[in-house]
Amino acid sequence: MRSPSDTPEVRSCQPAASGPEPDSDFLPDEFKRFVADPDSVTSRIARQFQVPAETVLNWRWHMRRQIGDGTSAASVLPLAATERDGFHLLKDAFVAGITPYYMGLMNPDPDVPCPVRLQALPRSEEIDVRHGVMDPLDEVPHSPVKEVVQVYPDRVAFCVAQLCPVYCRYCFRKRRDEEDGLHFNRRIIDNGIAYIASNPAIRDVLVTGGDPFIASDSALENLLERLRAIPHVEIIRFGTRTPVTLPYRVTAKLAKMIAKFHPVWVNTHFNCAEELTLEAVQAVRNLVDAGIPVGNQSVLLKGINDTRDRMMPLLRGLLKARVRPYYLFHPHLVEGTEHLRVPIDDGLKLMKSLRGNITGMGIPTYIVDTPSGKVPMLPNHVLGRDGEDLLLEDVRGQIWREKASLRP
Repeated sequence: MRSPSDTPEVRSCQPAASGPEPDSDFLPDEFKRFVADPDSVTSRIARQFQVPAETVLNWRWHMRRQIGDGTSAASVLPLAATERDGFHLLKDAFVAGITPYYMGLMNPDPDVPCPVRLQALPRSEEIDVRHGVMDPLDEVPHSPVKEVVQVYPDRVAFCVAQLCPVYCRYCFRKRRDEEDGLHFNRRIIDNGIAYIASNPAIRDVLVTGGDPFIASDSALENLLERLRAIPHVEIIRFGTRTPVTLPYRVTAKLAKMIAKFHPVWVNTHFNCAEELTLEAVQAVRNLVDAGIPVGNQSVLLKGINDTRDRMMPLLRGLLKARVRPYYLFHPHLVEGTEHLRVPIDDGLKLMKSLRGNITGMGIPTYIVDTPSGKVPMLPNHVLGRDGEDLLLEDVRGQIWREKASLRP
């Protein structure tokens, strides 16, 4: 089982002779303005963890200092009883791991509802596993080789990573926590590359994990070189939450390197407006300025983004940051997530409330993810038919008659 103290230096698909990257690479210039701002999240974290603000810019420091137990968490901010119990009861089920950066986004008052705390701190409610399963998407039987998931004929998810900056409590790949040695494992990557290369129908590769950005620039470059060398691979995508949970990792230098292998796309995972800090926006800017389109995939979660008042600031903030809201996933039926689940009807009601109140490009597609693929869930605006006319409910709840629309 991986540990929160695991470091990305331990597992790499690069030869040891390549050597470590210089310290200057971990103090990116574009983030240094946050050191000089005493009101920035960066400066606040420095005070909270009693380190120089420059230290906070080093993404590897965050991985080394991941909060993984109740004692460490309580030394940073007060815990509610359910959070204290969660650390204790769940330490052998799904261990915690939270970067200092993401801890710094949490409301310090445990009695105030906080969408960031709900996502990352274990809670005693996770013991309720009445409806949860270990592999809700049946990814294991859909893996022709280890860590390559193929549901559609033209694309695969290539799970090269195991480590994450934050282990989200609702993660649908919790099952991988039981294994060790999955992070940038040379044999897994070699076998995955061989499978992709041998299947010319595969045009689209989603590099995921874990979080694939928790690796050295050189390891990522090596992987991209190998994928781009496959003639039939047209699109490479990354799924990463680092802009949200560890923005200092997403440097301009990293983005410039990735851009050499275009077309490359990035999907990230903001769930609430509280995560859209200036530091997070800078991470996104680094990608977009390098010509890398960024989309967002949220998960609909109770108490986090399940109302229009909670969702609208997130969507508006994403558009302002040049991030396209892409998917809103109905929560997977994962063990220990009953307290975060939202009824489908509530999700449809939420989606209906967005239409007409924000530009269409700001409305994600509401998705139920199944072992056979993604199923879009759309509010039904069709009221019926009257002869050749179609009767619709418009976005304001009024009846609209689309005349002669059913005529052959």
